[in-house]
Amino acid sequence: MKKMVLIGRSECGKTTLKQALKGKKIQYEKTQYINYFDVIIDTPGEYAENASLARALALYAYESDVVALLISATEPYSLYPPAIDGVSTRPIIGIVTQIDSPYANTEQAIRWLELTGANPIFPISSYTGEGLWDLLTYLREPGDEFPFTREELETPREVLSTKYEPPAIGEAIEDISDESSFLDINDRMII
Repeated sequence: MKKMVLIGRSECGKTTLKQALKGKKIQYEKTQYINYFDVIIDTPGEYAENASLARALALYAYESDVVALLISATEPYSLYPPAIDGVSTRPIIGIVTQIDSPYANTEQAIRWLELTGANPIFPISSYTGEGLWDLLTYLREPGDEFPFTREELETPREVLSTKYEPPAIGEAIEDISDESSFLDINDRMII
């Protein structure tokens, strides 16, 4: 499999993606340092967010076959400047994470990654498995054998941390007619 370095803001889903691609249970682990996991290089989000630390990312990009720019579908703005693809001698791909979130704006995140020059772009959910097979297939090299099938990879992961439990969506079914009520019948809310 091609060696891939994961670059993105803190909490964008780099470590969770690493766990999902390896068929692991999802458990919150704050990445404090550069973490090699077979062919995946997981970087702390602070490296992408801080200019003085960002220089170290160039070294890890050089060690990889592919640079993956990650952005959460829930981000209010992009961390990456336009046309960033020219700063690397490695192919740059885009990965939109957390597409299963009720707050997701996947189309906007894809547009931001398109502006960077990342190609191709993979919308994925590490929690549900959606899009993981396409990414794994892209990273596959001749002779690689996967330890699991597409169906196994795209089966929702067991979650060991409540941090990754997606919020539920509810609907108001009864209207209370006092002036302090802020919901009307059929209003939607995140629980």
